[in-house]
Amino acid sequence: MVASAMKWVKKGIKENIESTAAEDEGRFDMLGLEVGDTSFPSHRRAQRRPKENIFKSTFLTISVIVIVTLLVLFFPHGLGSFSRKQVIADFQHETKCNQSCHITLVESIPEGLVYPNQTIQPSIFDSWLRLIDIAETSIDIASFYWSLKGEDVVPHPSAWKGESVFKQLKEAGLERRIRIRVAQNQPSKSAPDEDTSVLESLGAAIVRNLDFNRLIGAGILHTKLWVVDGKHFYVGSANMDWRALTQVKELGATVYDCPCLAKDMSKIFQVYWALGEENATIPDAWPQDLATHINHTNPLTVDFNETTSSVYLASSPPQLCANGRTTDLQSVLHTMEQAHQYINIAVMDYIPAMLYSPHHQYWPVIDNQLRRLAIDKGIKIRLLVSHWKHTTPAMAPFLKSLADISKVYPNVDVEVKIFVVPAFSPDQEKIPFARVNHNKYMVTDNAAYIGTSNWSGDYFINTGGVGLIVNGTGQTTLQSQLKEVFDRDWNSAYSHSLDSISVYLKK
Repeated sequence: MVASAMKWVKKGIKENIESTAAEDEGRFDMLGLEVGDTSFPSHRRAQRRPKENIFKSTFLTISVIVIVTLLVLFFPHGLGSFSRKQVIADFQHETKCNQSCHITLVESIPEGLVYPNQTIQPSIFDSWLRLIDIAETSIDIASFYWSLKGEDVVPHPSAWKGESVFKQLKEAGLERRIRIRVAQNQPSKSAPDEDTSVLESLGAAIVRNLDFNRLIGAGILHTKLWVVDGKHFYVGSANMDWRALTQVKELGATVYDCPCLAKDMSKIFQVYWALGEENATIPDAWPQDLATHINHTNPLTVDFNETTSSVYLASSPPQLCANGRTTDLQSVLHTMEQAHQYINIAVMDYIPAMLYSPHHQYWPVIDNQLRRLAIDKGIKIRLLVSHWKHTTPAMAPFLKSLADISKVYPNVDVEVKIFVVPAFSPDQEKIPFARVNHNKYMVTDNAAYIGTSNWSGDYFINTGGVGLIVNGTGQTTLQSQLKEVFDRDWNSAYSHSLDSISVYLKK
């Protein structure tokens, strides 16, 4: 359509030239000299185009440029039904959400973990069941792996929540004919695809696998994402794993009745879905229908819980970001940069290095940002990282180095704590890859960031992940609720000073 528009514009230019030629005896260059007249007597003055013709030509040229620019900006997919109202409507659709949306902070609290007289947010388990229940046509899930049934890992009474989710998904696909699509990381011996294979064999779901080693050369799909009916979605730290509902501390957000934002989240899922096709490759440029105008420089204005906020979605790695999409790393750095008073971070792993590359590699991008903001702007930094059986000992010296800059200069305030989820019984102790604070979020004095990635270089360079960034403050905002969760955990009995745990980390 744009090509057609250009043809129309060229026709107008041609008509303008022809009408001008009828008035002038020849063509003139920039200086007004006639072009092509080799017999130019020295005594003859150069002819000049009349002023009214110069004005007319200039006006038409500028008009053409403006029209082409507007067409390209507002109609990248074609002209369609060209109207001023449509132009305005399309622009407003990209910058303001006309629906009143609802967002809920959700979490999983491991069995035995208690917070006396402290707020516990609604459970991820309940939000997943609700999403399945309200689904009318479709459920799209992007996941790292699936272990919803107890038999997948080790039989345990607390697996009932995962088994319930699996049962409800199976019934939704078979009995209610809900279209269920699953984009998951390439299965492996440590992360098999037994659950999704069952769903697929029954005809309850369509499953595609993403092989990041083939697509990028390294990394995994680490995203944890649901999109339902193109108007509801969940994003957060919880894997499709029964342990994520009863044995691992998780945090996420569920958004309801928000098609303007869910549509944008669906574009991220569509990227995964496309890469799950057989022999798929990452294109040089993603199709324009996957592009977005919603990003950190142009967030979407949304009424969340009757409070106006601005929001956008980020994705990693950069190779999987269509035109206009903010990368996950950009969103982290930008959210930090916009803080005025404090930055609170809760993440399982934090290290200014690559965790999974074959060779040691320093990666100080986020670490440098925190140090700069703490020293240059006096931003108060609180970092809550996790410790469990699989914590790398290399984290300890890096964390200590960051904490050591505190008080070096006046107003430099950086503090690091370790969160430990204890096992309260022998059977809890035996559950593999459990009893850990798996959160991945950040809250500042004006924004909330909820992601699916740990904070090492690998997760931002070659690992699939998603970030939800909401700007807005007030008593009922995501920011205020997330701040409450952080303060609860930071001041709890499960949070320990870095000094008291550093020796344990080095074991």
